[in-house]
Amino acid sequence: MNAHQVLEIFVDQKIIERNQIDDISAEILSAGKSVLEVLIDFGIVTEDQFYQALASYLGTEYVDLSQFEPPEEVLAMVPGNLARQHGALPIGMNGNAVTLALIDPLNSQTQEDLRFALGMDIYVVIAGINYVEALITQCYGADSSSLDDVLSELGSGGVQFGSDDNDLKAVEAEANSTPIIRYVDLVLAQAIADRASDIHFEPFEAEFKIRYRVDGALYEMAPPPLHLALPVISRIKVMANLNIAERRIPQDGRIQINTAGRSVDLRVSSLPTQFGESVVLRVLDRSSVNLSLKTLGMPEPIYNYILETIEKPNGIFIVTGPTGSGKTTTLYACINQINTIDSKILTAEDPVEYNIDGIIQVPIQEGIGLDFPRVLRAFLRQDPDRIMVGETRDKETAQISIQASLTGHLVFTTLHTNDAPGAITRLIDMGVEPFMISASLEGILAQRLIRKICPKCRTPYEPNEAVLSQLGLSPHDIGDKNFYYGKGCEACNHTGYKGRKGIYELLHISDPIRELINERSPSVVLRQKAIELGMQTLRQDGLRSIYDGETTIEEVLKYT
Repeated sequence: MNAHQVLEIFVDQKIIERNQIDDISAEILSAGKSVLEVLIDFGIVTEDQFYQALASYLGTEYVDLSQFEPPEEVLAMVPGNLARQHGALPIGMNGNAVTLALIDPLNSQTQEDLRFALGMDIYVVIAGINYVEALITQCYGADSSSLDDVLSELGSGGVQFGSDDNDLKAVEAEANSTPIIRYVDLVLAQAIADRASDIHFEPFEAEFKIRYRVDGALYEMAPPPLHLALPVISRIKVMANLNIAERRIPQDGRIQINTAGRSVDLRVSSLPTQFGESVVLRVLDRSSVNLSLKTLGMPEPIYNYILETIEKPNGIFIVTGPTGSGKTTTLYACINQINTIDSKILTAEDPVEYNIDGIIQVPIQEGIGLDFPRVLRAFLRQDPDRIMVGETRDKETAQISIQASLTGHLVFTTLHTNDAPGAITRLIDMGVEPFMISASLEGILAQRLIRKICPKCRTPYEPNEAVLSQLGLSPHDIGDKNFYYGKGCEACNHTGYKGRKGIYELLHISDPIRELINERSPSVVLRQKAIELGMQTLRQDGLRSIYDGETTIEEVLKYT
């Protein structure tokens, strides 16, 4: 259930105040709890009051399922695969409509999909999510073991695959066969349930690998037989509306699926390789992304500085870091903060990752000449107040962004550099004049994402001197500070980590820094001056996270 949506409903119903939203959201993110658990912990509602409030808002009723046993004839109205995929439990009839309890009753797309799939009207009631999930598993069976079942079915002689790669009709028929559809759906559902950010389908000469990335680390699924590579990858391309006959050039597409009642977008990228196409799916889960600056866990001085900077009438604010360091999420959170009725905001993105109401978002399409410079020139004729440029890749984009900032617009953008001072030398290397950079730049935020210790198996320990020396510390420096690591448990898949958090480095462009920029000083000099002026480095912010018991020494050493 989308926490932000629930909190907005509770503000409308005067159960919570609007100024409580940030604190509740921060607790949801830091403690890894559901919105219901946090509201109960804060003493705002009981479980019954929570569901009664949702039922009242939706104009429906709250049903207690603690002692409920669904009749067989009612269960038969919704097939098991639909019930599991959409998180829907049939509990009765209401005239000509089937009465359903949903895991996510606020998701209107799920309801539309169910109406279409069942070919009948549905009446949604509110019920405890735990009871709905448990009853779906009890009545329809868990689907976790069926991944092995489908694999054994696909590997047995019952279903034959591996037709001639050039026989397009046969390949298409295989891609649309029930076992392949079921297998792909199960792989996607399992990866999303495990909080994967990317899912990789990789054909090699002697094997077909499926891996997915959780909290920045790759894990491998049980590999399917090699002869399934073509039908499985073709199935994904069919879902993404890509050309399955074209296997010589990279293709990009998008899939929208419902799993466990949540709507999830998958960004699809195919790449021709020596042994077939490698396909990567980026998971864009709208329910899990939190577009609030407060919940990003920034140090208080950086948070306050950003709040001040994003309200300025003009200038450039840069977020920098490697791929997958959360730059886009930070920029979205900044834009969300200033997304008010009196501000016109335009974004140029490659591609648009999350849709935000009230913001004009333009996807870059290099193939038809719609690149960043061309979109930016068009933006300046659209009377914007704020502009977001997905990435500054070349001199032309940088110059137009600077021009926009100097003519009264606030510009947000990202760069790929290792630290904050490195962004300045990168712009100079692109060919931008130093005086233009110093005149327009307001601040640079460098960031990384590091894994958080699993709260369920967090264990204190004493680090040895060799490890401390890698951080540049001695036993005397740490005094009585505590250090922790994750032992590994069921909750974190025995990794010792669950979830990620950001570490940050903010370079404020003050007058001494502007002078150094105009002198074309190297990034080492800029960095030294910034530290003298009080800049906290990524390493120092990482140490703060270690001392707070949120992450390990190994994680900080790995990323800083």
